[in-house]
Amino acid sequence: MSVTVDLIVDTGVPDDPPVPDEDTMSTWCAAARQVLCEDARTALSFGKPVTLSVRVVAPEVSADYNLNYRQRDYPTNVLSFSSELPDFVLSSLGEQPLGDLVICAEVIAREAAEQGKPLFHHWAHMLIHGFLHLNGLDHENDIEAQHMEAIERQILATLDIADPYQERMFAEPQQPMMSVG
Repeated sequence: MSVTVDLIVDTGVPDDPPVPDEDTMSTWCAAARQVLCEDARTALSFGKPVTLSVRVVAPEVSADYNLNYRQRDYPTNVLSFSSELPDFVLSSLGEQPLGDLVICAEVIAREAAEQGKPLFHHWAHMLIHGFLHLNGLDHENDIEAQHMEAIERQILATLDIADPYQERMFAEPQQPMMSVG
């Protein structure tokens, strides 16, 4: 189930915050493709190897994309842009280009911290979320959202990543007991 990620890091600040490498992203997307091919509702075939581009950007670039394509004036975690190649071109290629994801590393890092999640677990979730959009899934209504979230949970479970939608309950830190004696 080959998935190749072409990664472009264009944040202006190298490695801050950290970004997973192409191999890690490819592994996460391959897990997503495997689950999608096994899910009767998505009806994907194993077929050709899949490629996608991931561009990691600074918040101001993410905000520009979000404003231009979604009319929302703020940076967001992930935006997906499906490949719009005609079928006759796609059939002549040895691989299937899915499209492009634009991901804001700073938003991913902030969300992971706010939600108490390991950074790369949130990266995996957001990359998989975008990958599902490139494969035609959406969350415009409750039924679509429930289906998409169920698939995300299933994929993340194969990667030993906790359910990102489970409400987190953080306990107060325990103070050490002092012994008297």
